[in-house]
Amino acid sequence: MQNSSHIQEILKPAIWDQVSLNLVAKMISEFMYEEIIHPEIIEETANRTVYQLVINEGMGDQEVRYQFEGKSRLMDSYRIDSETIRCLRNGQWEKGNKPIQFLLDIQQTVGMKPLTTAHLMKEYNNTLVADAHILQKKQNQSVEELVDMDYGELEGEMEGHPWITYNKGRIGFDYQDYLSYSPEQKKRVKLSWVAVHKDYATFHSVSTVDYETLLQEELGKERFEYFMELLKSKGVESVDYIFLPIHEWQWNNTIIQYFPEDIAQKRIIPLGEGEDEYLPQQSIRTFVNTSDKGKHHVKLPMSILNTLVYRGLPGERTVVAPIITEYIHSIRDQDSFLRDECRLILPGEVASVNYDHPYYSNLVGAPYQCLEMLGSIWRESIYSFLEEGEQPITLASLLYVDNAGKPFVASLIERSKLSVDEWIEKLFSVTLPPLLHYLYQYGTVFSPHGQNTVLVLKDYVPHRLAMKDFVDDVNVSDEPLPELQQLPEELKPILRSEGAEGLCQFIFTGLFVCHFRYLADILDTYYEYDEERFWLLLRDTILAYQSRFPELTERFDLFDLLKPSYTKLCLNRNRMIDYGYKDDDDRPHASEFGHVQNPLHFVASKERVTS
Repeated sequence: MQNSSHIQEILKPAIWDQVSLNLVAKMISEFMYEEIIHPEIIEETANRTVYQLVINEGMGDQEVRYQFEGKSRLMDSYRIDSETIRCLRNGQWEKGNKPIQFLLDIQQTVGMKPLTTAHLMKEYNNTLVADAHILQKKQNQSVEELVDMDYGELEGEMEGHPWITYNKGRIGFDYQDYLSYSPEQKKRVKLSWVAVHKDYATFHSVSTVDYETLLQEELGKERFEYFMELLKSKGVESVDYIFLPIHEWQWNNTIIQYFPEDIAQKRIIPLGEGEDEYLPQQSIRTFVNTSDKGKHHVKLPMSILNTLVYRGLPGERTVVAPIITEYIHSIRDQDSFLRDECRLILPGEVASVNYDHPYYSNLVGAPYQCLEMLGSIWRESIYSFLEEGEQPITLASLLYVDNAGKPFVASLIERSKLSVDEWIEKLFSVTLPPLLHYLYQYGTVFSPHGQNTVLVLKDYVPHRLAMKDFVDDVNVSDEPLPELQQLPEELKPILRSEGAEGLCQFIFTGLFVCHFRYLADILDTYYEYDEERFWLLLRDTILAYQSRFPELTERFDLFDLLKPSYTKLCLNRNRMIDYGYKDDDDRPHASEFGHVQNPLHFVASKERVTS
């Protein structure tokens, strides 16, 4: 039995109990936020709030009660004390550390279908196995070891989406795949290469990049020429083919099964491995070159289901990725505020290859995953933009807390010699202005969640911002803004256009809900840093930007980030209740349910009342 001794070393009772308890606490917290469950307060004092969730009330032996202590936060959120969770079942109180049982307990009450529940159990078990590996490593690792860690290595220390409870579900990976390819295992891999015929494959790039130069630089001249000779030995004309990197897992689990005719007809020809080594990043499908950090980061499709969607490369977006890059770059390059003051870094997706499946591409309504199986995107390396003394970190790292309870951000603050207040002000002043400027001035947004956003430090202080992943996450306003008249025609049918609130959601939900509400909680828990102070500083940053650009007043009203509430977007609810495990022709999007209080409005209102 492969890996039997290894898994027993990891899945020990103490580790399993702890990761299970942590997951139940997260499930309760996020399900309360998304209004999936509705616990009631049964005891409240100045220092303690006890909640109770009753399931199957009044049904005798079927009645179950969960009790736990929690602290309410702004933005309709809660911090749950995992050590206080207990469950009353069959008249006996027990520790509430069984997430799968908790899922079963609430299944009928929240309206989950049995099929959805069954698949979700697997995602939770996969997540727990990954969490067990992470916890075992964390037991011997201090946060201080991460502070000076290289960007590519630091990505492998992250623990998954902070909001999605099944965040390492990775349906499609077996256990050996997990050990070999998951980001947290930090195993270097070599990419395999294939030659794909131009009848089905297309190469696209920005104007400053050409195919042969790019591939010679990425492969090395000797390997490039070896592959060219290999094509000749196969009896084909090399001029008819494009070289394409491919992940070994994708080759074994998708390409052979879905493209056998293409292989038989020499439309896809295996060439062998490249020489460079790569580290997988948080998204699993993006790879940083560790042999030569200046070379491009590579984004490849991996047809596993993780955090709502299959992690493929949408064909139509892959084709236009370089055009999106040129559009985003042109805005920055022509705007002195973004270019000279913010000095915004935008690692461009400068080249791409897309291969259309000969049959699925002609199937009307084909599941979206079948149109995302073979392609590649080359993104400029973050290292190529750095100046002396600059250190890039994923924004997600600010939410990392070590096993002793010390946050990564606390170590940064200590080393910076700044106060918490000063450091957070710097964080906001670096992060918000460029995002606001793209929104207000150009009606264009990124999705600045923790994975897409790179914070560049200098002396451990926030110094500059880098935004990446344009192909999936750039969106534009549906208003007839004059600035959007410059949008290239090729992008109009591809980029999502949104109404005012929908556009603002990328900042409000992507950054405020998905990142800052957790950071505020971490700072309050560790430093007792006032949560309202946190959101006031963020509001002040937005107001300072607006004072700087009074000519955009109408846009501030149109894209109102300070209004009392926003439509609540829900990620767990989407999987559990609304979408489940359907396999439609479009990627699932976040569910909408109710409204979430905007802390930027709340703290201003409270300040006006107290003054």
